[in-house]
Amino acid sequence: MTDPRTKSVLGKGLSALIPRIPDHAEPAAAPPLPKEAGQSNSIVEVEIARISPNPFQPRQNFDQKSLDELKESIRQNGIIQPVTVRRLVTGTIELISGERRVRASQELGLKTIPAFVIKVDTDAEMLELGLIENLQREDLNPIEVALSFKRLIDECKLTQDQVAEKVGKERSTVTNVLRLLRLPERIQAGVREGKLSMGHARALLGAGDERTQLKLYAKVLNDGWSVRKVEEAVKGKDAGTARRSGSGAEKGGTPMRGDAAFQPIETRLRHKFGTKVTIRKNSGGGGEIAVEYYNADDLERLIDMLEG
Repeated sequence: MTDPRTKSVLGKGLSALIPRIPDHAEPAAAPPLPKEAGQSNSIVEVEIARISPNPFQPRQNFDQKSLDELKESIRQNGIIQPVTVRRLVTGTIELISGERRVRASQELGLKTIPAFVIKVDTDAEMLELGLIENLQREDLNPIEVALSFKRLIDECKLTQDQVAEKVGKERSTVTNVLRLLRLPERIQAGVREGKLSMGHARALLGAGDERTQLKLYAKVLNDGWSVRKVEEAVKGKDAGTARRSGSGAEKGGTPMRGDAAFQPIETRLRHKFGTKVTIRKNSGGGGEIAVEYYNADDLERLIDMLEG
């Protein structure tokens, strides 16, 4: 069973477990993983060949250009921030964070690397710690972030509120990032590869059906459509659907309809609530504001926002 004292610091990232090292401090000179390396918060030189990768690594893409820049930095300045590892009872040395530094060091032909050795007893702790540390570094792409949030929820049994607290984000941010996983795989791949911005991806979510999303995605790639252009195309589709289906329902026998004058207000509300908002009016001067939600958690989030 996880020690609650250990659990309480996991949400703070590795900084809660590892002391800050002054700039002048040097890694402890020691043979590869000596006896004291099993102790928490020890810093030693570890043979790179003995380090096994983190099985819970959320990063899927390692940009070679970025890796080359890191290699040059290590060549010039050495490794400023040690990697973090844990030692299993089997004697295996398992990486927690710092895979880019390990890869860059390997490509440079280095034999050892400075490492913090910390005590992490269970795979659940390892998963949570590794995911949160990577999320706090803020260099994952949006899909990797979404998958990390999902793993924290599914495998670490955290709520969206708990995830938001641990990574220092608003709950609405966590909800909106998770929604990216509803996009077709082809569009998710585009986000991973940097072909599509987070703004484009969120705009495509409003298109609803996969066929329309893929059609608009092609427009972004081939014609360079802006986020605003995608949003306008989605709005045009919604307006056409409403007219064909007679939706927007009637109030007092008067059809409800959209109005172009409301579009700036809809955009502001959409950004505020992190979801699609539609304003419709009737001929009597009244109307309705429709705020979409996507699941029970999303509804609860919106209610919290509306209640202030």
